[in-house]
Amino acid sequence: MMLHVEDIELGYDGTPVVCGLDFQLEAGEIGCLLGASGCGKTTALRAIAGFEDLSRGVIRIDDRLVSAPGTRVAPERRSVGMVFQDHALFPHLTVEANIGFGLRRLSASRRRERIRELLALTGLTGLDQRYPHELSGGQQQRVALARALAPEPAVLLMDEPFSNLDAGLRRQMGDEIRSLLKARGTATLMVTHDQQEAFALADRIGLMFNGRMLQWDTPYQLYHRPICRYVAAFTGRGSYIRAEVEAGGHEIRHALGMSPLPDEIEAGPGQALELLVRPDDIRPDRNGCPARVVNRQFQGADILYKLELESGERVGALFPSHDNFAEGETVGIVLDADHLVLFDPKQSAAIERTGRPGAPVAG
Repeated sequence: MMLHVEDIELGYDGTPVVCGLDFQLEAGEIGCLLGASGCGKTTALRAIAGFEDLSRGVIRIDDRLVSAPGTRVAPERRSVGMVFQDHALFPHLTVEANIGFGLRRLSASRRRERIRELLALTGLTGLDQRYPHELSGGQQQRVALARALAPEPAVLLMDEPFSNLDAGLRRQMGDEIRSLLKARGTATLMVTHDQQEAFALADRIGLMFNGRMLQWDTPYQLYHRPICRYVAAFTGRGSYIRAEVEAGGHEIRHALGMSPLPDEIEAGPGQALELLVRPDDIRPDRNGCPARVVNRQFQGADILYKLELESGERVGALFPSHDNFAEGETVGIVLDADHLVLFDPKQSAAIERTGRPGAPVAG
């Protein structure tokens, strides 16, 4: 295990900021701590980097204890690389000198060789004598990454690495950096508030709220099987419609028709539930349930509709743009979901696959 964070807690002036954080990363795995500002994700990253003390729990890097209450190995002795939000490049040093800053213990020839490798790896060949102010934002990001990778750390940490880049460059850099890290097999942990950024880069994501991790899972599972309403809301658009378990206990009835109740969900006949409906769970079907187009947002390849059902409930629907309906028009729709996500309206919590209600979370 390259990074093992076990039940850590830390805070300031007696106020906990991170509580019970627990996750692991293998070599070559990219993880992400995702959440809104103030949720504790950056504090957790600082603890892993060695800048904060723990009041509980342990952190191990490459099977070596680096943090515990009363124990904190210095950042420079942890075998971690760090990419900061503002890149933190030395403005008076060239690209070559920035990358080689942490390689002073190597011989001059080995240092030059390592810098050449990293310039090629990050697409910076030929820019080695330029200064940071002579580079684009994307090039500065690559220099920061190359500098962090230069000492061959066991774990790479990235703090909001793309926040200063525009949307197009952010996507491009995300693709490039994921490919690079996967090719090197570097265990990486990033923090971000951007759900799309997390989905694009990470193999596993931990969604945080008020210092706690609500769910540590794959991007697919977070989106399609959120364990509570807060996770569902944070990871994408969704609407809730009323549902009720039928007398036989094997189906639920809702405004879009009947659906089988998943075997793993324990809910009795007559039980009231809420069904999460994502926009991509709805497709047009002229023989389906009638719904009135309340409004629409053209998005190029797709159109995002808000539809009103006969029950008065409203759902979002994302259709290919050739399915072009006007506001006020009635369209037939069907629910086309591979699995159902159901919530107990009394607890505002997900009914998990075990049948146990998830912990209530204020959304």
